[in-house]
Amino acid sequence: MDCTDFNITIVGLGLIGGSFAMALRKLNPKNIWAIDIDKETLRVAQEMNIIDKGYLNPEIPLSNSDIVILAVYPQKTINFIKSNMDSFKSGAVITDTAGIKCNLIHEIMPVLREDLDFIGGHPMAGKEESGLKAASKDMFKNANYIITPINGNKEENINLVGTIAKGMGCKRVVYLTPKDHDDIISYTSQLPHIIAVSLIDCNSLIKGTSRFIGGSFRDTTRVATINGELWPELLLYNKENIISKIEDFEKNIKEIKTAIINNDDVFLKKRFEDATRKRKEIVKDV
Repeated sequence: MDCTDFNITIVGLGLIGGSFAMALRKLNPKNIWAIDIDKETLRVAQEMNIIDKGYLNPEIPLSNSDIVILAVYPQKTINFIKSNMDSFKSGAVITDTAGIKCNLIHEIMPVLREDLDFIGGHPMAGKEESGLKAASKDMFKNANYIITPINGNKEENINLVGTIAKGMGCKRVVYLTPKDHDDIISYTSQLPHIIAVSLIDCNSLIKGTSRFIGGSFRDTTRVATINGELWPELLLYNKENIISKIEDFEKNIKEIKTAIINNDDVFLKKRFEDATRKRKEIVKDV
């Protein structure tokens, strides 16, 4: 992809924003700028040569940027766009990386200038660590990237965001409505995090448990190492979907519990066989 004519600004140089900066370098844009509240982070990023210049004040980079990538938490994404609406360059494409979409669209679109195009994005990539120190140029390699276009988005801008995702190494770009995104993500991402946290918080976890931990416990609880500032936002902004998924999970747990109480090995065998088959079908194309 030819990005040589584009000035790109990344807002927030944490894990995702820093990884964007690293991955975008190979697309050779005209400039990669960054906006962050931490002066030291900007200094380090510039020393690493993953950005051309860092800014504490958004006005200068925004007024000259063709593409703006917001890599901050959902509420901060909303606040940033609202607070800096007058600074964006006319015709700029704005995209985000947040794990929820409907709330953002509801808040941003009524105040968005007509000459700007906001296109929701969600890279399905990450790790337990946070901050620029954990960023990687390979963060998006073979990852899925979700784009949530809405009425009014220009087709060429939707394609631009998708092409950038592919250029950074994503193997698949998926297009969904914001509503479908939030529904699906509540099951594939948010519910697993809740289950992992609940498992760690069980009363069965006692002193010395670590001596009896194997692969199943490590795999199931990996995502319990969770960002306590970000995740309440994601869950509360997607409340209806996540409550529905929790209730569905509770129903399944109750059915298995009842089968154990009743010594119903036939039910248990069928449930486990069905789960094995379904998982193979789900992950075969991942």
